[in-house]
Amino acid sequence: MELDNIKKLLNAYFEGTANIEEENMLMDYFTTQKVADELVPYQPIFSSFKSARQERSSKGVILPGNQPKLRKTSWYAAAAILIVALGMGGFFFSQPRYTPEEMEALAAFEKSKNAMMLLSENLNKGTGQLALMKQFSITKDKIFE
Repeated sequence: MELDNIKKLLNAYFEGTANIEEENMLMDYFTTQKVADELVPYQPIFSSFKSARQERSSKGVILPGNQPKLRKTSWYAAAAILIVALGMGGFFFSQPRYTPEEMEALAAFEKSKNAMMLLSENLNKGTGQLALMKQFSITKDKIFE
């Protein structure tokens, strides 16, 4: 009776319909008990499964799919923050810093520049008047000749 039950379990196992309890029963039969002569060819399969279950690796295995995506995006975020910080720092440090004496000198320069512009505008008006005087002289010379 037990031999028939084991054969049924083997058929279910090889068809892929056996559950975990049935697989454990087969494992126990082939590794701990005396096996029937006609089932001896199956014994190495189950004994190798038992020894494979007991094997342990001393190395840790990291699968590519198990790595968090946060690590990759955190590098991008850190790089973006660094670029923005460098850009802002470059802009901030490129702005001139003036002492109070330099500020007074700049203000005086602006006042003198405005005064020179006003003088230049008035001189240009006078030059325009001189052009009219030249035309007047030419016309007068023509009349009196």
